[in-house]
Amino acid sequence: MATDLLNDRQLKLAKPAEKEYLLADGQGLFLRIRPSGAKDWLFVYTFAAKRRKLGLGSFDGVSLATARAEADKARDSIARQIDPQLSQLQRVADQAAKREALKARKERLSVNELFGKWEQLALSARKDKGAEVRRSFDKDVLPTLGDNAAEDVRRVDVARILDNVVSRDARIVARNLLGDIRQMYGFGIARGLLEIDPTSHMKRDDYGRKVERERVLTDAELKALANALPSAHMAKTAELAIWLQLATCCRVGELSQAKWADVDMKAQTWRIPAGVAKNAHEHAITLSDFALAQFKALHGLTATTVTVDGETIPCEWVMPARKGETHVDLKSLTKQVGDRQRGDKDAMSNRSSHGKALILSGGRWTPHDLRRTGATMMVELGALPEVVERCLNHREQNRVKRIYQRHDYKKEMAAAWKLLGERVDALLTAKDAAKVVALQTRKRRA
Repeated sequence: MATDLLNDRQLKLAKPAEKEYLLADGQGLFLRIRPSGAKDWLFVYTFAAKRRKLGLGSFDGVSLATARAEADKARDSIARQIDPQLSQLQRVADQAAKREALKARKERLSVNELFGKWEQLALSARKDKGAEVRRSFDKDVLPTLGDNAAEDVRRVDVARILDNVVSRDARIVARNLLGDIRQMYGFGIARGLLEIDPTSHMKRDDYGRKVERERVLTDAELKALANALPSAHMAKTAELAIWLQLATCCRVGELSQAKWADVDMKAQTWRIPAGVAKNAHEHAITLSDFALAQFKALHGLTATTVTVDGETIPCEWVMPARKGETHVDLKSLTKQVGDRQRGDKDAMSNRSSHGKALILSGGRWTPHDLRRTGATMMVELGALPEVVERCLNHREQNRVKRIYQRHDYKKEMAAAWKLLGERVDALLTAKDAAKVVALQTRKRRA
């Protein structure tokens, strides 16, 4: 250890002279005072028979204790036959390398930052502004990988996240999540933000195979459903929505977001705006008498709402949320129907206890199956598949047909919805469905 010859007070009071001079601390450690008043530390030593000097830094930045510690390191290097100057250069190089590495890490795009750019430039163009993807990433991806550099994420990291999702029996969620992560990395690669996609060689089917549903409710099941609904303890608006879906072949989300301004009772039409339609194409539905009756019943329930001040005002939404300020949750109807088919499974918190109320003989069904059922019934009633596709608001896949065949099929679509409405009404009012079909067939032939 160095012999304590100097103290902090002495060093601070040391004044410059006409020539620079040294204050010795012992064992080769000196404080050099220059004529300008600048002070710096020197370690003077002999190595390989040559006298050398090693700068240890400015007095303003290096304390006496630190200078002594650095001098001890230099003496240790000499004892190991290493020139302290080389040892210092190596330390400086190592520190510089560490600073550069830290800077590089800070400059590299994190998963959080990559997702933010993807959300801003790509997801924001989606109908839901990327809300569903954001929810999924907030739950399963960002808490685990968000702070990691995007280019450091490996296949094993993604697999671990997906396996966790699968473990909670959410295979389709895992499948979709893999697709979303792949899209995010594809976005980054296309813009030169990174080079590697950790999802390469990963197959979505390995986590959840998407099965194309074929469920169509039979006439007997529709009658059974009509008998079961009154005792299923669903919201009355939900009951009416079920029949509207069947009679119009609309999507759940389109009906959930319907506004009274788009329903013309007198003209018997319902306009689904492009911003609501799944394919972003405006769709006009001609309401059969049966469908119109469902809308009228809904109008009696939701045409007005009561404010917190007790004032009754018009309600904008056909199916409003409880407070009436917005539409009902897009998953509400699906959840209500699903809750009533869970069988003996325990009810989830705040969900229906009538777990068997809507179980039908053909197996589990969803509100979307009503759309398929309605379309199937239209074809059975004689509507052309081309017309039914228009009623479903499916866009023509053949580009040439799309461009050159411009017939709008309005009359044919209106006729198809009318036939469907009559058929459903006949089933639910216990009329002889076979007679209705025969009558409708005669009308078409005429």
